[in-house]
Amino acid sequence: MNFVKLLLSQLENKVNVGAYFSTSALLIGAANRFNFGVATLLIQTVQTLDAPELALYRTLRRVEEHERAGVLVAANNKVIKRLLASRFAVVSALVTPVWLEKLSAQLQARPEESICVYVAEPALLETITGYQLHQGALAVAKIPPLSDFEGLLNNSSRPLLLAAVEGLASAENLGAVVRCCAAFGANFLIVGETCGSPYQRRAVSGSMGTIFEQPLLRTANLVQTLTTLRARGVLCLAAHPRCDARKLASVNLRGDCCLVFGAEGPGLTAEILAVCDDMVEIPMPSHMNSLNVAVAAGIFLYEAMRQRG
Repeated sequence: MNFVKLLLSQLENKVNVGAYFSTSALLIGAANRFNFGVATLLIQTVQTLDAPELALYRTLRRVEEHERAGVLVAANNKVIKRLLASRFAVVSALVTPVWLEKLSAQLQARPEESICVYVAEPALLETITGYQLHQGALAVAKIPPLSDFEGLLNNSSRPLLLAAVEGLASAENLGAVVRCCAAFGANFLIVGETCGSPYQRRAVSGSMGTIFEQPLLRTANLVQTLTTLRARGVLCLAAHPRCDARKLASVNLRGDCCLVFGAEGPGLTAEILAVCDDMVEIPMPSHMNSLNVAVAAGIFLYEAMRQRG
């Protein structure tokens, strides 16, 4: 019998539903045989989601509550695997028995002293938001403290490649921009005050978990942040299709630069455009006037990476 099945059999035979099962002694005994890590898994089988400790899983659509609580929810097994490989502090997981077996090694290799793991049948998890969304595994982690602007700059390699976003209400788009930044080597992403939280569940899923490794700066004043960058010699370029905008391929992106993106439709505000050095566009046929912001960010960042070799 493998380790996970052993734990589940102990739960079924010796523990009443709803009671915590501390696996400390069992883990100590099994560690030598299975070479597992240091985290103790506090496994609890659940047949209902009414318990207070499961409130965060019941309220996936209440993103503001999660933000105030300082936590995020990973709702995709691929995202959870990235979370478990990251430095983000993991609080708990809600999984089916199948996913407990698949994730147990990563969970036990975590640096936390203990992690609560709730185990439920697929039918119960489907009542949250639908099985296709989370595929039988969810996890709660702590949102890290806000990054320091000076610290990010000092720890970034040169030449700088930064991205900034304004007015992104779509969590999926924001997450996809994070993913592009991770894919094309942006030092960090600046999230303006008019954007949603990059730690919303849909943003985390949209990033495919790259948010756990991509440095972010959340600023309360994007205009001031861009002004400070320009004062330090960073070229700030607005991705803004206009007849007088420069074509992307003609712009030198080899030096320190920050690429600034707005939401599709409204684009960048006049205040942001005023503090940027120039406007740059992706050449398109005349009947096309914009691209999805994540698509545009990917093209801009790829061009910067291409120019830098």
